[in-house]
Amino acid sequence: MNNGGHMHGMAMAPPPSAAMNNGTGGGMMMKNHRHMMMHMTFFWGKNTEILFSNWPGYDNLGMYILALFVVFFMAVLVEFLSHSNYIKENADHVSAGLIQTTLYGLRIGLAYVVMLAVMSFNGGVFLVAIFGHMLGFLVFGSRVFKKSSNEGKTMDLPPMSCSC
Repeated sequence: MNNGGHMHGMAMAPPPSAAMNNGTGGGMMMKNHRHMMMHMTFFWGKNTEILFSNWPGYDNLGMYILALFVVFFMAVLVEFLSHSNYIKENADHVSAGLIQTTLYGLRIGLAYVVMLAVMSFNGGVFLVAIFGHMLGFLVFGSRVFKKSSNEGKTMDLPPMSCSC
């Protein structure tokens, strides 16, 4: 909804009159507020918010790099869970089903968190998410590191759909 150029639910800077009023009624004093805008197009830079308010923070390169590593690791973990093979074929159906359901929920939850991180529209976050999924697939899903083919054995979880 557009209301006079302002969108509801997005962090916007206050109007100049509100930012300059010190609350005493007459004085005009500028308060030092840093407001992060929510981007709706891809952008480059370390000044972004990923998943949580004020994370990784404003002008903090170290925390931005840490955030990139976290997104990368989560994407690799999604691929690891997608290609896991830990349930034995002769396992009890109930316990195997509970393990499979737990792994599925964890995989989908992590995939959605990676998707939400990418929705920050930061180019670096987008690239590390893609490279994390690529590396995870290379190590856990492709034929490069497979010692033998498991022709009769299927994966514990169904393949990822494009819903997330």
